[in-house]
Amino acid sequence: MYPFGFYWDSTMLILLPAVILSAYASFKVNSVTNRYFKVRSARGMTGEQVARRILDSNGLASVPIYPVKGTLSDHYDPRSRKVNLSEEVYYGTSITSISVAAHECGHAMQHKESYIPLVLRSKIVPAVNFASSASWIIILMGFFVNKNLLWVGIVLFSATVLFQLVTLPVEFNASRRALVQLDSLGIVGQEEKYQSKKVLKAAALTYVAAALSAILQLLRLVVIARNND
Repeated sequence: MYPFGFYWDSTMLILLPAVILSAYASFKVNSVTNRYFKVRSARGMTGEQVARRILDSNGLASVPIYPVKGTLSDHYDPRSRKVNLSEEVYYGTSITSISVAAHECGHAMQHKESYIPLVLRSKIVPAVNFASSASWIIILMGFFVNKNLLWVGIVLFSATVLFQLVTLPVEFNASRRALVQLDSLGIVGQEEKYQSKKVLKAAALTYVAAALSAILQLLRLVVIARNND
């Protein structure tokens, strides 16, 4: 059995791919979104106008759209059934603004259709919130109180991994819906559609990085637990 200190350090290497991907994803999303924040869409529609057009065209006229503080703080709230757009997106007429706005409308469309991954993600949120807070406390107790608790903490941490995995199809599907709506409603031309796709792909990479980080962290914890039995 490896001494705890040595094995703790050596297992950090397991996380290296996730660290690299996360750094790249952060760089990519910042560079791409900033680049296309500077490119005005040909039709000059704001993010709010695009969102309203998409929602109304899909039987979601009752869904309100609100500006919120923060950079890229955009999100769809399934509890209150409203689309929240960061001010730069809400008032902006850039490719990034309309792409992000369309993406959030994709989540509203998912909600209307009871898209299974979205429904599942919403249902597990309370459990994941508890598990993510409790897992590390129990894992630490496993090292200092009873090593069996380490496995309990790992099981709880698995809920975080599940959440990240379920998030992937939710986000990818919302982006696909966004591109279809932007094209079919004539909001973007062919070149702008290509630019919107670049923005949404860059944003999606952050979710891939988060999922990989969670998976590798889980693997690392299992390795530590097995070598401390």
